[in-house]
Amino acid sequence: MLAVLCALAVPAGTVRGEAPGCADAVAARVQRRYESVKDLAAKFDQTTRLASLGADASSGSSESKGTVVFAKPGRMRWEYTEPDASLVVSDGKTLWIYDPAAKEVQRFPAGGGFLSGVAVQFLVGEGDLQRDFRVKVADCAQPEVVLELTPKQDATYEKIELVAGRESGEVRETRIFDLVGNVTKIVFRDLQTNLGPAPSTFAFEPPPGVKVIDLPEPPKP
Repeated sequence: MLAVLCALAVPAGTVRGEAPGCADAVAARVQRRYESVKDLAAKFDQTTRLASLGADASSGSSESKGTVVFAKPGRMRWEYTEPDASLVVSDGKTLWIYDPAAKEVQRFPAGGGFLSGVAVQFLVGEGDLQRDFRVKVADCAQPEVVLELTPKQDATYEKIELVAGRESGEVRETRIFDLVGNVTKIVFRDLQTNLGPAPSTFAFEPPPGVKVIDLPEPPKP
C-alpha cells in the first residue's frame, strides 16, 4: 500500500522517436488538465513487482484493487477492496493508513515532507510538472504516450512513468520505480471529475479497539 505514496516533469533532450517539443507539449497538457480539475474519482488496479525476487516475476508480484478519490487541496482517499480491505485517507492535514485485519492505524502529519514523495501529488494540486521534473517521450505518434519523469532533486524514487492521452492530458496509468528497483503500476478506470465529494470522504475516526500509532513526518530527501 505504501508504494502508492511514492511524484512527477520538466523537458529534457529528445530521445529516439520523439518529435521536437513533444515532451513540453504533453507535459503542459497534463498540467493544464489537472489544474482545471477540482476533484476526481476512479477505480484502480495496482501491481507491485519486487526487484529482490529477480526474474521470478510470478512470486515477486502482488496485485490489489479498489477505488480512489482526490480533491484539492491535498485530499485523497484510497480504499483497497482486494485482496484485503485497507484504507489510506488524508484531509490535507493528517494522513491515516488503516489495516482493519490488524486493528491498527498509522497516523502521519500530511506535510510537504510526506506528500513530496507522492506519485499522484499533482492530482491533488500540489505538483508542477514544468518545474520539478525532467520529461522524455519515447514515441509521440501514439494516442497514448509514456512520459518518463525523472526528479530534478533527490527523491525517494528513481523515476515515474505516466501513461497519458497525447491530446487530452488525462493520466490513465502511473508506474513508480523506486531506488532499489521495485516497480508499482497503477491503472485508473472509470475516471470521473468534479463530482464534489463530501468533506466526510476524507475524514477518519479510528474505530473502537483500533491501536493508533503516531509517526513523525518522514524526513525530506
